[in-house]
Amino acid sequence: MASVAWAVLKVLLLLPTQTWSPVGAGNPPDCDAPLASALPRSSFSSSSELSSSHGPGFSRLNRRDGAGGWTPLVSNKYQWLQIDLGERMEVTAVATQGGYGSSDWVTSYLLMFSDGGRNWKQYRREESIWGFPGNTNADSVVHYRLQPPFEARFLRFLPLAWNPRGRIGMRIEVYGCAYKSEVVYFDGQSALLYTLDKNPLKPIRDVISLKFKAMQSNGILLHREGQHGNHITLELIKGKLVFFLNSGNAKLPSTIAPVTLTLGSLLDDQHWHSVLIELLDTQVNFTVDKHTHHFQAKGDSSYLDLNFEISFGGIPTPGRSRAFTRKSFHGCLENLYYNGVDVTELAKKHKPQILMMGNVSFSCPQPQTVPVTFLSSRSYLALPGNSGEDKVSVTFQFRTWNRAGHLLFGELRRGSGSFVLFLKDGKLKLSLFQPGQSPRNVTAGAGLNDGQWHSVSFSAKWSHMNVVVDDDTAVQPLVAVLIDSGDTYYFGGCLDNSSGSGCKSPLGGFQGCLRLITIGDKAVDPILVQQGALGSFRDLQIDSCGITDRCLPSYCEHGGECSQSWDTFSCDCLGTGYTGETCHSSLYEQSCEAHKHRGNPSGLYYIDADGSGPLGPFLVYCNMTDAAWTVVRHGGPDAVTLRGAPSGHPRSAVSFAYAADAGQLRASVNLAERCEQRLALRCGTARRPDSRDGTPLSWWVGRTNETHTYWGGSLPDAQKCTCGLEGNCIDSQYYCNCDAGRNEWTSDTIVLSQKEHLPVTQIVMTDAGQPHSEADYTLGPLLCRGDKSFWNSASFNTETSYLHFPAFHGELTADVCFFFKTTVSSGVFMENLGITDFIRIELRAPTEVTFSFDVGNGPCEVTVQSPTPFNDNQWHHVRAERNVKGASLQVDQLPQKMQPAPADGHVRLQLNSQLFIGGTATRQRGFLGCIRSLQLNGVALDLEERATVTPGVEPGCAGHCSTYGHLCRNGGRCREKRRGVTCDCAFSAYDGPFCSNEISAYFATGSSMTYHFQEHYTLSENSSSLVSSLHRDVTLTREMITLSFRTTRTPSLLLYVSSFYEEYLSVILANNGSLQIRYKLDRHQNPDAFTFDFKNMADGQLHQVKINREEAVVMVEVHQSAKKQVILSSGTEFNAVKSLILGKVLEAAGADPDTRRAATSGFTGCLSAVRFGRAAPLKAALRPSGPSRVTVRGHVAPMARCAAGAASGSPARELAPRLAGGAGRSGPADEGEPLVNADRRDSAVIGGVIAVVIFILLCITAIAIRIYQQRKLRKENESKVSKKEEC
Repeated sequence: MASVAWAVLKVLLLLPTQTWSPVGAGNPPDCDAPLASALPRSSFSSSSELSSSHGPGFSRLNRRDGAGGWTPLVSNKYQWLQIDLGERMEVTAVATQGGYGSSDWVTSYLLMFSDGGRNWKQYRREESIWGFPGNTNADSVVHYRLQPPFEARFLRFLPLAWNPRGRIGMRIEVYGCAYKSEVVYFDGQSALLYTLDKNPLKPIRDVISLKFKAMQSNGILLHREGQHGNHITLELIKGKLVFFLNSGNAKLPSTIAPVTLTLGSLLDDQHWHSVLIELLDTQVNFTVDKHTHHFQAKGDSSYLDLNFEISFGGIPTPGRSRAFTRKSFHGCLENLYYNGVDVTELAKKHKPQILMMGNVSFSCPQPQTVPVTFLSSRSYLALPGNSGEDKVSVTFQFRTWNRAGHLLFGELRRGSGSFVLFLKDGKLKLSLFQPGQSPRNVTAGAGLNDGQWHSVSFSAKWSHMNVVVDDDTAVQPLVAVLIDSGDTYYFGGCLDNSSGSGCKSPLGGFQGCLRLITIGDKAVDPILVQQGALGSFRDLQIDSCGITDRCLPSYCEHGGECSQSWDTFSCDCLGTGYTGETCHSSLYEQSCEAHKHRGNPSGLYYIDADGSGPLGPFLVYCNMTDAAWTVVRHGGPDAVTLRGAPSGHPRSAVSFAYAADAGQLRASVNLAERCEQRLALRCGTARRPDSRDGTPLSWWVGRTNETHTYWGGSLPDAQKCTCGLEGNCIDSQYYCNCDAGRNEWTSDTIVLSQKEHLPVTQIVMTDAGQPHSEADYTLGPLLCRGDKSFWNSASFNTETSYLHFPAFHGELTADVCFFFKTTVSSGVFMENLGITDFIRIELRAPTEVTFSFDVGNGPCEVTVQSPTPFNDNQWHHVRAERNVKGASLQVDQLPQKMQPAPADGHVRLQLNSQLFIGGTATRQRGFLGCIRSLQLNGVALDLEERATVTPGVEPGCAGHCSTYGHLCRNGGRCREKRRGVTCDCAFSAYDGPFCSNEISAYFATGSSMTYHFQEHYTLSENSSSLVSSLHRDVTLTREMITLSFRTTRTPSLLLYVSSFYEEYLSVILANNGSLQIRYKLDRHQNPDAFTFDFKNMADGQLHQVKINREEAVVMVEVHQSAKKQVILSSGTEFNAVKSLILGKVLEAAGADPDTRRAATSGFTGCLSAVRFGRAAPLKAALRPSGPSRVTVRGHVAPMARCAAGAASGSPARELAPRLAGGAGRSGPADEGEPLVNADRRDSAVIGGVIAVVIFILLCITAIAIRIYQQRKLRKENESKVSKKEEC
């Protein structure tokens, strides 16, 4: 009970706590007081004003003085209205109006904020940086609550769009409350050392909270360590915050690698960022701004066994007051709390717990640098050069995500050339163009598109030019020439009418931020540029660096790697098993059932049991039979041997690991209709099933780590093996053969089929004290059949019927996939509505499927059009996906249609009503037909369960063969099942789930196989009428013949069909390997003989032949390409068909000489896929399913495939038991026997013995007859001699 209480306490302690959170300490719960209305006019400023009565001082909300609001001199996107709140305040909302009684109002705007009136930061709504919605008239007030709020002293409103029939006009209000702030400043060579109370009762939870503003991209924020290397450290590295946790054993040197948690990006932007660290036992919550990382550390909680000192701002070296072991923090910390203690206040009061090292102050200086943002590839900043000087010298710093773009361009005076500085492939390159000379190029730096600040220094003078990027210097010597600096330097892009060499380039202009620009020895003040007093510009944002990390948070799913440019991001999905813009969609089918109905044969496949869900794909074996079986093998031992052990001691405790993890196994098992796992157990000598007190001596553990003592398919705790369930154990007193106490080896086959417990992860067996007992067992793979979701369907019978489910939650990524079939021209498949957002998929027209949605940017549609109608009553597959990058729609195998999302638009899909399937909320435009296998973000909806309780909707849907019938190949027929289809191969020469498994046999020299169409009756010469009556049902006017073969022997008889009327058909290979066909359909006429010189077909390669006769017209096709048609003259009817013979023919009476020669030679090689009409002789012999009609003579062996078998003319390795009557024989037999029970070895042995006995008897008889004949002949000769002598 205590452990449960402790677990609950831990959960409660890790819940987000705001009751005493120091970050917001002192703020009242109601923080929405108006802040601007009471400010003096001097607190308002602007970029310009139309007149004195349109000044910024008149911009307070609902005021009518002056002209009734602020209006700038020129209405363009470079105007702004600014408020100084006097001190840092917490801002929670803003409101806007237009100019009073005018046609001047702003329809959208940006909101920026700053602590000191410099280095502005743009407020982002959601994950977007779009502007705020403005006004639609002059006097209505539009409020916008800020989530989350921010703290600032200065605010700026930047109009983006305004009434096209008027000007910019604004009245504003800001809402919020006072903000408490305790600040400490570190100059990069200072620190605070805080000594904790040495209380023997350590706190259950450690909580550290603070805000920081960094002046540099690297530095230690806090550090605490123990005696043996265990420590916690918070460090800023390249603008990212890294939390190091070494949780080794405090008593021993740590052997566990430190844990590293990284959050945030671009945190060196000289703005405030919040941090919260919570440590409880081995659980860690690490939060930076809005992003939280939850982590469970390995080992024990030894990181809490630390020293009683924690340092902020750096790691001081013991014994040295101004020395630091790593780079210290340069910047400000605000509201620094450790377990509720205000550390900054203790430092300000010089409390003894605090040791200040170096220059620590309690005010935060405001940044003086003025960054410039180049918003687009057309942005430029034109500045005057150091004209007239004999050198070019420029320095600046930049940061960007783009791999390419122009940074600087300038022309030299007097036509002496030009230079261009640009990024390409993340490297900085300088090109100098001079008349009559080839361009001179210099390259420096690498990976400069990492979002970090990089310093650039470029100079060119007389005999050399050099570029320095950070610490990388590149120098290029020049031909001694006068470098005469030009009048204007262009940063970013160029003017539209510029014609300088290198200024126009496919690279485009620079997008990113610049700062600290100097030309010659003069620093450039961008504020003068903003005021129009220096240079010129286009599409810039001055006094702000607007770079954002579009990979934080990363929208790339399933381990996809995020990369970005200034405008967008992309995901590299290589090696993840997923595809799409955000690596959301799985490349693999969800189950073996889905693989099967794509026509895939048995084999190894990856499956993804939860589709686009969080679980990854894993490798299984799909066994395609009438059902699709998923086989998941374990990595445990193949067999486990057990021997006696002391009473109650484990003889064996074996664990079994699988290629899939627990989540993947659970998802796969839940999908399946049935799962089972077999345990084969052999045991010798006695073993009691349980101890004297009834405690089980063996048990197994399932995937949920629960122990189970039952065996077989019984209910839990029944403790019965399969023989106990079936009542056929060797001793009826026991429920398992191995419990019978026999002093002999016995066996049990145990089938575990409670799928919620599978698979088996461990088997434990103990002993009752029999020292000589012995056993062994083998655990088979996990076997799961079918996929419940694949055939889960519902039939919608009325336009007003629908199924409803809870609202679909797919805020950032939503994918929907399903099958449908219908005969109507339109209807809505699914619809889900929000307040303004929605998502809908519908059949808009017979040839159009449309996916439409709205996430706040306005309705968007993606439509797939088909050249053939969708309302053909066949299944069609739909997959729609919407993510932050855009939307896509694919139907069947038609080309996928895509629609990109607007740049910096709303990204969250917010739905709150019920999800409607097969209809809409208005009960209009409902769908008539069937919907199947509906999945939303990888989660299957149970349509059948909901349909059973919904009027107008029925569970299930018939008519699958119209779509999946093509999977039944080679004459197989599709048969409907309740959940799917099956292929009937009864009249096919193939077998297998799709009638695609080739049935092949190797024919040794002299062997044959005869298929009997009818029983033979001995008839007199005068009984022709009786013959006609007996055999008139086997008179053919058409037949289809197929066969495949490979051989090197000629002549060969491929196929011979005989008749009781001496009619026949023979297919032979002539001496030259050509194919010959002879039809004799009238015994009174000569046969029709045709030779087809396609090629030498006795070349050891596989050849496919198809013969189709329609009365007198015969079409012959080889390899599905070469065709030839001939006309018969001997007749149109094949009467009284008797038998079909493959191989050697013993009797070919009435046949032509060529057929007789081929019949005598027979066939040596491989034959497969033999079919004559509905008769499949190889299948009848090798796959008997009823009374046998086949007689085999000689050696005929089954093969897997002719194409993959042994070389022609040599015996093939038998992949199935040998045929009875031909086992072990290569020559002709005296008598052939029908093939019955060919797979029974006893019959083969008996048949062989009988054959030998018969052969011996026949030999003896032949010898006796020969002796008798010789003696008779001798007597006759002697009689003749005596008669002559008498004459």
